[in-house]
Amino acid sequence: MRETIRLAIENVEKHHGGPFAAIIVCGSEILATGENRVTSDLDPTAHAEVVAIRNACKALNSFQLTGCDLYTSCEPCPMCLGAIYWARPDRIFFGASRDDASDADFDDDFIYREVALPPEERSIPMRQVLRDEAAKVFDAWIKNPDRRPY
Repeated sequence: MRETIRLAIENVEKHHGGPFAAIIVCGSEILATGENRVTSDLDPTAHAEVVAIRNACKALNSFQLTGCDLYTSCEPCPMCLGAIYWARPDRIFFGASRDDASDADFDDDFIYREVALPPEERSIPMRQVLRDEAAKVFDAWIKNPDRRPY
């Protein structure tokens, strides 16, 4: 965790992005690191956890992190939490809380609230269209003998 905190501070000092870092450990070895690169890469998905997951998956040649632990300098935001669950590490360790992040003007609480709302009540308008046509994609998926479940 101390290395994760050190990387987060270094990221701030080098002006690469926000005050966040993540490390993925397998066994006793650091497999991959990630620092927040949102502003430097102009990528709103380049949060530290997502960057670390991408790097670790490449290193393992896998889309899952079974057998690995994720250390992150701050409690994951909803996007990162979703990515973490899809990656399936064994455990998550975090330092600062989402309240600490909120105190520094990184307030993800509105996203937690939005996710709980029905799509039509969210602040960014959402409307389902062509559901029956779109659902046919899943029929093709189910019938594909070469599909790789995840």
